Amino acid sequence: MNDLVVESCAVLSSFFATILAKKMERLQDTITRKRKKRRFWVREWIQRRNMLGASNLVSMELKSNFPEDFRNLLRMTEFQFEYLLKRVTNIISKSDTNMRQAISAKTKLEVTLRYLASGDSLKSLEFLFRVPKNTISKFIPETCEAIYNELAEFIQVPATSDEWKNIEYGFRTRWNFPGCVGALDGKHVVIRAPPGSGSDYFNYKKSYSIVLMALVDSDYCFLYVDVGAKGRGSDAGIFQNSSLYNALETNSLAIPNNFVILADDAFPLKNYIMKPYSRRNLTPAERIYNYRLSRARRVVENAFGILASKFRLFEKPISLKLETLDKVVLACCAIHNWLKKTNPRYVTGDLIDYEDENHRVFLGSWRQNNSGLQNLPATNHKHSNMEAQQIRNKYRDYFNNEGAVPWQNHITDVSNEL
Repeated sequence: MNDLVVESCAVLSSFFATILAKKMERLQDTITRKRKKRRFWVREWIQRRNMLGASNLVSMELKSNFPEDFRNLLRMTEFQFEYLLKRVTNIISKSDTNMRQAISAKTKLEVTLRYLASGDSLKSLEFLFRVPKNTISKFIPETCEAIYNELAEFIQVPATSDEWKNIEYGFRTRWNFPGCVGALDGKHVVIRAPPGSGSDYFNYKKSYSIVLMALVDSDYCFLYVDVGAKGRGSDAGIFQNSSLYNALETNSLAIPNNFVILADDAFPLKNYIMKPYSRRNLTPAERIYNYRLSRARRVVENAFGILASKFRLFEKPISLKLETLDKVVLACCAIHNWLKKTNPRYVTGDLIDYEDENHRVFLGSWRQNNSGLQNLPATNHKHSNMEAQQIRNKYRDYFNNEGAVPWQNHITDVSNEL
């Protein structure tokens, strides 16, 4: 009897061992088949990036033979590209691994600049530069952050009284508005609806957006930039929640006394903010004041126009994560300032508004296609302090007397300039 039990157990053990062995064999075959399906860590055509990708072919050919096309491709000259590349290389470079070669800092910068300049989808950039889409989505925010940090010296709020006086000199001599140290405005940057955000980013234009608030000098450069406020807010509300508002209210920016900032109807009239008179029942003197303010304030509109024209990313809804959006917008502003200050050919032709010899205004070409940067709604501010009204009245009287310019009374219809 015991021998029979032992024999039966042996048979059963052999049977189950056979079944287990077959299952292990089938499992191994499945694993092997899956491994065979993924023979490469990187797709074969992407592996030919160094030989056939745009970074090697297009950029190198354009650098050598077609410098203007190179500038159109990346919005800067070869010299400027090499300068920026040198600044960011140590920040954005990664080490090679045993599995794959790291993407070069040069390629990362080229892809990022092309994305900012064109607004192309990441998939299109993948085919152009032979860099995987998911890889691009990871290094674009890193590269934009590096660009902004390295170009920070070109986009800073003036720190001394003398620096503010230099800005005032520009407005006084170029735009005939003494005492002005900046033009203030905000724009909606249209984005894809962020997941789970509800109506926080849904604006009055029935689109989703974040807000770019900026203070601009007399030469279309950004002095101060605040980005990321939710699109449902108004100009004034966003301004009052910004660090610039707090600094102005506490007088911590070293702005000399009696200097002002120019703004439109969306902002409150304050001792340091001049805005137009209400357009109802304007007196001739008030119309002249509004014209003079509008003429000087146009610099901020044109700064935004240049930004949207040079960086076509702004022409359509931006499809990026919220934490990435701020870095991308700030990088565009920093590049804009850097190129405006170092490259005389950055703004050419009829891109921006200009005046003829009779000071008639001709609108810049940027106004024809600027759907991605939308105006913020005007806000009705019924209350302003008496001192602010008196300051505005002094400007009104000055512009109609000793501060008058010869052409202001010969403009065919001043209201067209407002």
